[in-house]
Amino acid sequence: MSIPHSQLKADFDRDGFIAFRPLFDAARMAEINRELDRFLIECVPKMSETEVYYEDKANRSTVKQMMYLEKYDSYFKTLLSDGVIKELAETVLGEAAVAQNMEYFNKPPGIGKQTPPHQDGYYFKIAPPKAITGWLALEPVDDENGCLQYVRGSHAFEGWRPHGRSEILGFSQGITDFGTEHDVANTAAQPGPAGMLLMHDCKTVHWASPNRSPTRSRRALGFVYFGVSAKTDEEMKRAYQAKLDADLKAANKI
Repeated sequence: MSIPHSQLKADFDRDGFIAFRPLFDAARMAEINRELDRFLIECVPKMSETEVYYEDKANRSTVKQMMYLEKYDSYFKTLLSDGVIKELAETVLGEAAVAQNMEYFNKPPGIGKQTPPHQDGYYFKIAPPKAITGWLALEPVDDENGCLQYVRGSHAFEGWRPHGRSEILGFSQGITDFGTEHDVANTAAQPGPAGMLLMHDCKTVHWASPNRSPTRSRRALGFVYFGVSAKTDEEMKRAYQAKLDADLKAANKI
């Protein structure tokens, strides 16, 4: 990387996120997008209803989110587990990173819903909260199609912000007291080109607007890593996931 690792770590510790605009060039992004298009055809039919969500359940072309791509395809397993993104995760975590999940996020044109303000670690059920998420833009992102928004420095506060049910498929919990003076003053929008990588702390508050573009999607890959020191409360995680899956089925969302 052209930026010294010590500077990346300092910037991350100060802000709760870092950005590379871009990390990957056009040729690499063309390759990743081709592999994703292949995955959507070959692998999605093999995935469980709790691993792939749709904006419109009746329309299989409206995939909005997928989890655990690495379980179904070696290309995405390698992208998650080897290479520069994992190296960056270890730099900002300050310890070895353990790959957890390769995700896909999309906001289809005109119908892509908002991503409610949240903290990723609230879902993770880990202690200590040593985890990061990488977010790779697969196409240009801006305010119109729903770029990410961070609250700079929000990772530094003790504990978790209060969360409640959001009713947004794929983001079951949202911060209930969002909009504080600190939130407003420290909001930092993250537009950028295809190949932009964002990386944020699991306590960093972030969200995204709906996709208001009538023609452009907003596709991205997520890379979740836990620090080697983080331990999962497996019982709490299983109970949370079981209740979420039951609620989504009852609401006919999956």
